[in-house]
Amino acid sequence: MMKSWAERAPKLVDVATGRAPADMVVRNVRWVNVHSGEIISGTDVAISAGRFAFVGPDASHAIGDGTEVIDGAGRYALPGLCDAHMHVESGMITVTEFARAVIPHGTTSMFIDPHEIANVLGMAGVKLMHDEAAGLPINVFVQMPSCVPSAPGLEHAGASLGPNEVREAMAWPNIIGLGEMMNFPGVAAGDANMLAEIAATQAAGKTVGGHYASKDLGLPFHGYVAGGPADDHEGTTLDDAIARVRQGMRAMLRLGSAWYDVAAQVKAVTERGLDSRHFVLCTDDSHSGTLVHEGHMNRVVRHAIAQGLNPVTAIQMATINTASHFGLERELGSITPGRRADLILTSDLPSLAVELVIARGKVMAKDGRLTADIPPYGYPDSARNTVRLGKSLTAENFDIPALEGANEVTARVIGVIENQAPTRALECELPVQDGLVGMDREGDVCQIALVERHRATGGVTNGFVSGFGYDKPCAVASTVAHDSHHMIVVGTDKKDMALAANRLAEVGGGVVVYSEGRELALVRLPIAGLMSDQRAEIVAEEADALITAMRDCGCTLNNAYMQHSLLALVVIPELRISDIGLIDVTRFEPTDLLVS
Repeated sequence: MMKSWAERAPKLVDVATGRAPADMVVRNVRWVNVHSGEIISGTDVAISAGRFAFVGPDASHAIGDGTEVIDGAGRYALPGLCDAHMHVESGMITVTEFARAVIPHGTTSMFIDPHEIANVLGMAGVKLMHDEAAGLPINVFVQMPSCVPSAPGLEHAGASLGPNEVREAMAWPNIIGLGEMMNFPGVAAGDANMLAEIAATQAAGKTVGGHYASKDLGLPFHGYVAGGPADDHEGTTLDDAIARVRQGMRAMLRLGSAWYDVAAQVKAVTERGLDSRHFVLCTDDSHSGTLVHEGHMNRVVRHAIAQGLNPVTAIQMATINTASHFGLERELGSITPGRRADLILTSDLPSLAVELVIARGKVMAKDGRLTADIPPYGYPDSARNTVRLGKSLTAENFDIPALEGANEVTARVIGVIENQAPTRALECELPVQDGLVGMDREGDVCQIALVERHRATGGVTNGFVSGFGYDKPCAVASTVAHDSHHMIVVGTDKKDMALAANRLAEVGGGVVVYSEGRELALVRLPIAGLMSDQRAEIVAEEADALITAMRDCGCTLNNAYMQHSLLALVVIPELRISDIGLIDVTRFEPTDLLVS
């Protein structure tokens, strides 16, 4: 546990003035000063009790017999990177294993919103992840989920949280604020429960996360901002970023495994000259394969620099800007006295190859490899065996009856947009055979089903989806189905769809691909049907096999699994599926599958 200021200040003062030796001194670095925007050569950094004590041209006075001295060799020293908004569950691994995966990439602070596990296990799930995060050797702060379910009346999650739970959580030691307020129509309409959650957070002096997933920047947007959310990561265009910053919000620009929203929005800084202090970088959702093969926040910073952003500015957006937003500027986000000693060494800023990672004054990783021992975290049995279908499914459960006497029907179809969270609301002509609506594989229209898995109702909601490109008999099923996390099954063959759904019930959750009655790939996610307790490298290997299997079935989308997992996200336009039916997310109401 970090010591209080009163306990640590005397030691820091003594080290800074030469009256006591430091625990560690990193010598001869080029100091990336995120406060002044400078790069200062010939700098030494002295660390004591997990904090920076002295940063200046010569720390010889702080070196004693027991001081560990690291030669910076003229490399750049920058603060440990911060992910301002993310969901650990999207990596398919636990908080501990996520930390193990990202520390070698230079991430030393994360602000996590565990609303995925909250939708399955409720307050107990949030508490599990809160306690796990608090025990880690890096900074993992937790935002209390705000919308469980994400859209009341349009879906049924495995749990329900409200203002009373938010008030309780605000007293927990590792809660940093309120997670993304996804019910933006509710806030704009003055919904009492949504405003009560925001009020409880503000009364605790903590930050309210935003999520305005609409292109309407008129009065609903202004009403939403007036309701209290302080940031937003759902922008995708230059106008989105400008509108948010002008209204006093932090624009969070995300580069996840499937979200590529930095390039368009960063032009607000590079071309329009807006004040970069109000822009923050984040990932939102990162697949385990991305973490292992491409990186984490270092990947986002590299990408931002490649868009023309000044390297120091990009680093500010991933360090001090984030810390300031959450009221933690005196705790982290810079290499300055008193802050937590989170530091990265790299030889080149644009490529940001992370060569050494120090967190809280301890060397954690070298040359891309974790060197610290981080023990696994055990989840209880209550967090497992959460997939309850109520019955074994058959192909007939995926039948869609046509209108009586019809030979062809017009159906509403969910249209996937590559690399973006929104979908399109399409209308397609589909054939009818033996009274059942068929798919159009040549036209890239296959079936989607949402299978209820929390209360064993046996419910199956059927619909159609386009954009995956499957051209073989196949099915992909997942118990990761943002945000209510039922089971989503997408396929071109109803027998394979039934086999895939039943397989996930058998193994307690995960993602599986079937083709012509044969299992091609399986990722087991036994914790709440969302996470594995295996190492990220193992899960990434399984996930790579999953993506390969989806491609073998004809899918050409970039990171199609992430797109698959969002098809039930009934807070992002335009068309989604839930356990109560097809949802028009422009009107926030159910709509008929077949156009009359």
